[in-house]
Amino acid sequence: MSFRVLCICAHPDDECFAFGGALSLAVQRGAETYVLCATDGQAATNRGSSSSGKELGQIRRAEFEASCNVLRTSGHELLDYQDAQLEFEPLSAIAQKLVTRIRAIRPHIILTFGGDGALNTHPDHTSISAATTAAFHWAGHPRRFPQSGELWQPQRLFYLSGSQVLPDRHAPLLAPWTLALDVSSVVEIKMEAFRQHVSQAPVMASTQEYFKQHGSFEHYTLAASSVPQPARQSSDLFEGVAEL
Repeated sequence: MSFRVLCICAHPDDECFAFGGALSLAVQRGAETYVLCATDGQAATNRGSSSSGKELGQIRRAEFEASCNVLRTSGHELLDYQDAQLEFEPLSAIAQKLVTRIRAIRPHIILTFGGDGALNTHPDHTSISAATTAAFHWAGHPRRFPQSGELWQPQRLFYLSGSQVLPDRHAPLLAPWTLALDVSSVVEIKMEAFRQHVSQAPVMASTQEYFKQHGSFEHYTLAASSVPQPARQSSDLFEGVAEL
């Protein structure tokens, strides 16, 4: 049985821009990888060739699929929440959807954003972090959503963190990281996946210098574990994870 890694994000392009290195390294290690994305990104500042929000959503759905193909994910799904509105959705309702999918996929490791909202402090990132955190804990709890599949408790929950912030942005309050992943060997895969998001090309252009300087590492914080343990520094996503 191979490891299974589930990335839960908010927008198309999060899967590569934020988590692409970790996902690519996991694939190279023989793990199955899955991505759940909450919205189709209709509220993006960059609109590409679209003439409406609905059309932009369709474009970004196709871009998300193309990106996941580059990242060689074992599966990907885009949910039906409204971009830029996640903070107004009931937490428990989002968490139940995530619990259902966690119990079906049975991941050993879950990756998501931290409560900081990531480098751009986006409220959708904070909201999906809160819902994913609840779902991580509830997926293995017999009193939470018993109709939503057979219980499964993931072993690790990691929040995206970082050692640098984007210039000219409100600085996020990033959590101190416990995992520093050297993604230099897969950074081109990550960038190729990001290039599939043609509608968001201005974002890639504006962050090009940042990734040149800091793109060789992705940093994560171990936010929860199925086994009590002290915090410690690591460079291996799978350290201490059992193949159940």
